[in-house]
Amino acid sequence: MNAPWVTPRETLGLLSDIEAFLPCVTPDAWVAAASNPNQLATLLIDHANCEKKAAATALSLMHRYTDNATLLNKMSRLAREELRHFEQVLKVMQDRGIAYQPLSASRYAQGLHTGVRRQEPGRLVDTLIVGALIEARSCERFARIAPHLDSKLGEFYQSLLKSEARHFNDYLRLAKTLADDDVIDGRIEHFRVLERGLIEEPDPEFRFHSGVPANTLN
Repeated sequence: MNAPWVTPRETLGLLSDIEAFLPCVTPDAWVAAASNPNQLATLLIDHANCEKKAAATALSLMHRYTDNATLLNKMSRLAREELRHFEQVLKVMQDRGIAYQPLSASRYAQGLHTGVRRQEPGRLVDTLIVGALIEARSCERFARIAPHLDSKLGEFYQSLLKSEARHFNDYLRLAKTLADDDVIDGRIEHFRVLERGLIEEPDPEFRFHSGVPANTLN
C-alpha cells in the first residue's frame, strides 16, 4: 500500500541538493526489490547495521582527529543521532516480529573506501567525502522507497530525511575546510565514479546500499 502523504516542500529542497551531488539515481530494479515484502527483514536488518556503522565511523573519527574541534562537535552529535536511529529501527523490527540477526555487509562502503588515500591530510578529506556520499545515498533511498512501503514504515523513512541530509552537509562542509575547492571537486568526482559503479552494476546480494539485484538481469 502506498503511503498517503506527499513529500513536504522543505524536503524536496533537501533532496534537490542531494540528487545534484550524487552521480545517479537509485535504479528502479533496486526500488522494486526493496518494496518486495519478502525482502523486508533484510532491508530493516541492514538498515539497522548501517545506522550502527555510521555511529561507529563518527566515533572513530573523534578518536583519530582529537585536535579538530569542529569535527569533534559534529561527529559527537552525528553519532548520537545515528544510535537513536538504530534504536528506532530495532523498535520497528520488534513491532513486526523481525529478529535482529547477523547479516553480511554490502560491498558499498568497502568499495568506496578502496579509493581513500592513505596519507594525511588526504585520508581525512577522502573519508569525509565518502561519509557525505553514504549519507546522501541513504537520504535518496529513503525518499525513493518510502512511497512504496506501508504507510507506517514509509512515514518513518520520511522522518529520517532531514537528519540524513544534515549529516551529508556536515561531512561535506568539514571536507571543504581542509582543502582548496579544486582539490575537493576532484576528489568528489573520483568517488562519484566509484559510487556510480557500485549503485548501477549487478550486485549478488540485496542490501540497503546494494546495486542492481543480479537476479533481475537473468
